[in-house]
Parts: sequence; structure tokens; C-alpha cells
Amino acid sequence: MAKRFGGKYSPDGASDVDAPDPRGAYEGAQVDPAGARTNILFIPAIVLVFMSLNDGAVGMALGLVAAGTLTLAAWLLREGLRAQAAYDARKVARRPAFPRKMVASALTGIGVALAAYKTEPGLVAPLLYGGAATALHMMSFGLDPLKDKGVEGIDTFQQDRVARVVDEAESRLAEMADAIRRARDPKMEARVERFQTTARDLFRTVEEDPRDLTGARKYMTVYLQGARDATIKFADIYSRSRDTEARADYAALLDDLEQNFAARTRKMLLEDRSDLTVEIDVLRDRLRREGVHTSPPDTAQ
Repeated sequence: MAKRFGGKYSPDGASDVDAPDPRGAYEGAQVDPAGARTNILFIPAIVLVFMSLNDGAVGMALGLVAAGTLTLAAWLLREGLRAQAAYDARKVARRPAFPRKMVASALTGIGVALAAYKTEPGLVAPLLYGGAATALHMMSFGLDPLKDKGVEGIDTFQQDRVARVVDEAESRLAEMADAIRRARDPKMEARVERFQTTARDLFRTVEEDPRDLTGARKYMTVYLQGARDATIKFADIYSRSRDTEARADYAALLDDLEQNFAARTRKMLLEDRSDLTVEIDVLRDRLRREGVHTSPPDTAQ
């Protein structure tokens, strides 16, 4: 028997005009800020170690100390760049508690000065080389953020509560990412990254208005913990059996979670807009009571 075709693009099909467009698999993906330009800074320390092996006890000791200092500087720089990227990605953020990039610049200068002293004992040459290395390092990578961003008018206690919850939620997302790699399925890894982007949209919304924490806490704790546990279990099962049914069930779970997180974010944004409308109406009423008459903006073109 003939069957009438229906669907999204049929004349009488359901309209999805108001539905948000689905995210791309890699929407929100970012390049690691600590890439090759920081990894290459580990090489001088390795070279210095091998060059110091035949320089006697004192020369070898100085070389090893200088290499260790340069390695620590490169590691601190990498962490500092990641901290700054997280700071720049947020509208509301506190400055890093420890200035990793500036300490990395100082340690680079000290490491270079020690290496120079090993080959040219004295004060002038090591100070010149160390000072130049510090200045060039600081010019290349910049300073750490030195002040908080977007925290004016925000309750510090509430902001600290939000920061703790967000840090815990980020750790659960990181555990999800680590677990899904064990499944060795690039498509599912991309799918988890897409869910993480949606979850971080919720995090950023709560950070901008800590009052939203009450309504979003269960998403950032209970739901994310369940998602992490499900990811670990799926990775263990799929890595052994390549069970397509388990894969489909896990993908459906991610779809449900993403839809719920996105809906919660939209609801919080609508509530914030409603609060703004109330504030505007209250201000207009106050102006009218004081004899200042306002008119709505002219929308005619």
C-alpha cells in the first residue's frame, strides 16, 4: 500500500525554524596554546646535558643545574600559556594566582646565565646573556594577566563557589576525554568533544551570573559524574568487544545530555534577559515619577 511521505521538508511537515542548528563535530575546538613553540624550549636543556658530560665535576654540575632550570622554565611557560588561554576564553575570570610566565622568563635568564658561566667564568658575560634571555623570553611570550576580569559588582563569595564547582566539572570533562581515548574511536572522541563544548557554554553562563549556580549545580555535578562513569564503562566494553549496540546507546546518551545542557543554558539566558527587562521597567517607572518622560526607541526605518 502506498504510504504518504512526510517529514521536515514536506508541505505539512513539522517546522524546525525555532530549533537551534546542530553543532558541528569540531565546533569550539581550539589549538593547544602550548604547542611546538613551547615544546622546542625543552631541546636546549637536553643539548646542554650532553655537552656537560665531559666537562669535569664542576662543569657537569653547573650544566645539569642549568639544564634543570631551563626545563622547569619551559614547563612553567607551557602551563602559563594554558592558564592565559583559559583566562582569555572567559568573560569573568580571576588572574592566575601564580605568575607562571614571568617566573619562566626569570628562570630562563638564570639557566642561560649558569650555562654562560660554565664556559666563561665571571660576572659580566653571564649577566649579559641572562638579561638578554629574560628580556627576549618576556617579549616573545608576554606577561601573565595581572588583574581580574569582569568581576565588578559580583559577590566574591559566590564567585568562589562557582569557581570550585566549575573546576570540579572541568576535571570530570577531562576524565571523560581520557576515558574515550581508550575506545580508539575517533568519531566518538569528536562526539565527546562536541558535548564538552555544550557543557562549557553552561559553565561560562554560570560564571557570568553566579546566581544561576543553584539551578545548574545538578548538571555540573550529578549529570557530569554520570556521564563520566558511563564514558568509562563504554570505553572498557567497546575497547574489548567493539559492540555496536553499546556504541549506539552511548551516542544516544550523549545526544540526550547535550540537548538537556543546551536547554538549561537557554533557560538561564532567558531568565537573565527577563531580569534585565524588569530592571529597565523599574528604572523607567522611577524616571516617570521624577518627571522625566521616556519614549520607546523608534523602530521605524
